[in-house]
Amino acid sequence: MSSQPLVSVITIFLNEEKFIEETIESIFAQTYNNWELLLVDDGSTDSSTQITQRYAEQYPGKVRYLEHEDHQNRGMSASRNLGIQNAKGEYIAFLDADDIYLPEKLTQQVAILESQPEAGMVYGPTKYWYSWTENPQDIQRDFMAKLGVQPNTLFNPPTLLTLCLKDPGIVPCTCGLLVKRKVCQEIGGFDKTFRSLYEDQVFFAKIFLNVPVFVEGGSWDKYRQHSDSSWHVGMDTGKEVSARLFFLNWLEKYLSEQSFKNTEVWHALQKALLPYRHPLLYNLQQRIEELVGQIKRIVKSMGRRLLLTNR
Repeated sequence: MSSQPLVSVITIFLNEEKFIEETIESIFAQTYNNWELLLVDDGSTDSSTQITQRYAEQYPGKVRYLEHEDHQNRGMSASRNLGIQNAKGEYIAFLDADDIYLPEKLTQQVAILESQPEAGMVYGPTKYWYSWTENPQDIQRDFMAKLGVQPNTLFNPPTLLTLCLKDPGIVPCTCGLLVKRKVCQEIGGFDKTFRSLYEDQVFFAKIFLNVPVFVEGGSWDKYRQHSDSSWHVGMDTGKEVSARLFFLNWLEKYLSEQSFKNTEVWHALQKALLPYRHPLLYNLQQRIEELVGQIKRIVKSMGRRLLLTNR
């Protein structure tokens, strides 16, 4: 197995006793064998601490347990950074403690990065996983996240950042990627000021600005949908709106500090900030766009009627 590069899988967790064993077992089920698993405890108070420590004791050459000093809770960014700092692999993958990998995940994505030396990262579409409940109403709710780009394509910076600012719905999930460890180190990893929401988008923004990224068409992971996830809690409490503004303001400052000049990125960022900074202007713009759309539909309909009349 020495010819296979080592992959460091980083799983951060906080009170995930309900799902974490299934997550870990999905890594053990990989067809790619040269991996290490870093289990990063973000101050859990349930049995997930004991569960993960047991895996580390049982598989000392494959699994490591990490925690912050004094078992502190320091947030998702700091926890992922702790994993990155301790990773030994050439490549890094992230898998949150309520999600799972399909068996071919590492085999497929390692092969892509090995064949695409320019790429610093690869990602594909993630399945939003409702059917894990086995409830009849959830069986048909699973769906694949949209890519928003041509799959199996290498994108140079900053193309993907521009596209994600225009359509936040195409931002990849962290479980869908494989990234070079040296790239994580070069961009400074995750920003610890983002404890939960949008911490992933900060990471992606820095990646998209600095290295080519290969977007594949294969899907090798499942993103579990449940009411206790940080994203659902943020949506239910309304924190997602303020978190997005915090991210956009961070990005504006980051681009300025980097003396970034690309006009397309700046234009997309200012458009994304418009509803927060100038809501009246944004609402007016939306109404104008809706009116223009209605006029276009009317003109198109009239054109069809004229064609039918002249036949």
